Order: sequence, then C-alpha cells, then structure tokens
Amino acid sequence: MSRQFESEKLAYKYMIEQYTKARDIRMVQKLEKFPIPEMNAVPKAYRNLRDVAMHRLGIGTMHNMKSVITGVFFTSFQSREYTLSEKINLWRGKNSSQYQKMWDEMMETDLTKIVQKLNIPVYFFEGVHDYTCNYTLTKEYFEKLQAPVKGFYTFINSAHSPIFEEPEKVKQILEKDVLSGKNNLADIK
Repeated sequence: MSRQFESEKLAYKYMIEQYTKARDIRMVQKLEKFPIPEMNAVPKAYRNLRDVAMHRLGIGTMHNMKSVITGVFFTSFQSREYTLSEKINLWRGKNSSQYQKMWDEMMETDLTKIVQKLNIPVYFFEGVHDYTCNYTLTKEYFEKLQAPVKGFYTFINSAHSPIFEEPEKVKQILEKDVLSGKNNLADIK
C-alpha cells in the first residue's frame, strides 16, 4: 500500500477499460457513477461495487477467485498455520479495515514519503494481477526503499494473495530467503 489512492485510480481506469472492451455496459455505468480519478476520495458507496468489479476481473483478492466465501474465508479457516483465535482475528481485522476513518487514512497515506528507509530485511510478495495494491506502484516503492536486505518477488498467477494462490512458491521463498536473511530468489534485490 505505497500510494493507495493512486492505486485506486489505476484500478478504476483498468476496470473501465476492461468492462468497456467486454461490452458490459451495466458495469461501466455503475462504475461511472463514481469517477474516482476526478474525486479526492473513495466514497463508501463505491467500495462494494469496487470489490465485485475487481473480483470479476481477477484483479482483487485472488486472480481466479469466484467468491470471497469459498475463495478466502473457507481457505483461511482451513489453514493449519493459524490458531482458531488468529483466524477469527483475521476476519475481525478485515471488518475493521472497512471503517471509514481507517479507509480515509489508508487513502491519504503515502509511504514513499513516510517510510524511505528500514533497518531490517524487507520482502515484497506481489501478484502481477493485483490492483488492490497496484503491482507497478509497489515495485516503484520497493526500488526506492532503502534496507540492508530486500527482495521483490513477482507472482505471475496471483492478484492480491500470493500466499493462497501460489503457496509453494511462497513457502520456498520463506524457507530459502527470508529465514536466512537473503534475497537469492528475488526478481529485484
């Protein structure tokens, strides 16, 4: 989430282009009620439409997800890595992030200005189909960010959730790079 409001503008533009190409006039008309690039905020009324539109295009939570319930909710509860309370807290946190005050703060935050250097290793896992947190903006931020060790890992079959979409690759990176403080598997170092 380097520049989230800019990411929202890019997602909006992409969705308009894709739904126009697909001749989905109804979705285009719904999206055009909220001209995000011309606005100075992302209205709450737009967010549900945004999520539906992004998921249909495979640029939201997961690239091949058909439903949040079957795609993420059930998947997260089947994970052996989390305790039951952690699984519940994951969804409590997701629900909390929908509050307008937190949403507005995310939209106003520009990490490229606030966090330019970290004194710890940094690893970015980014799906090329991710328009929730735009791939290109994330990559630009990564390249400017200073850290003793850093690695940018591209997931070509993922959108916003490489950990669910390409778990074996994530596991390999965690075991071979992150745990050893290296970046040998990184696309960009």
